[in-house]
Amino acid sequence: MAIHRSPRNRLSSDVFRGVINKFISRDGTDYGAIEVSWEIKFRQVRDKLESGLAVLIYDDESETTNIFLAHDPLLKGLTDC
Repeated sequence: MAIHRSPRNRLSSDVFRGVINKFISRDGTDYGAIEVSWEIKFRQVRDKLESGLAVLIYDDESETTNIFLAHDPLLKGLTDC
């Protein structure tokens, strides 16, 4: 199984938005006691990706893209695809 960092510029704008939307719609992405709008959640994730605080990770086996914090220890040693 090969997992790689996927540079944002490798995704079209539509796919990039779709990855973010899917990510924030998952269970477990609760923002706490304060209700946060979809637009704010989207901007927060997008801004983290664009600033390099979060990264896109592509899994060859499942052919899926996910989002991780850039400093996540699970990502140590990954290559760019």
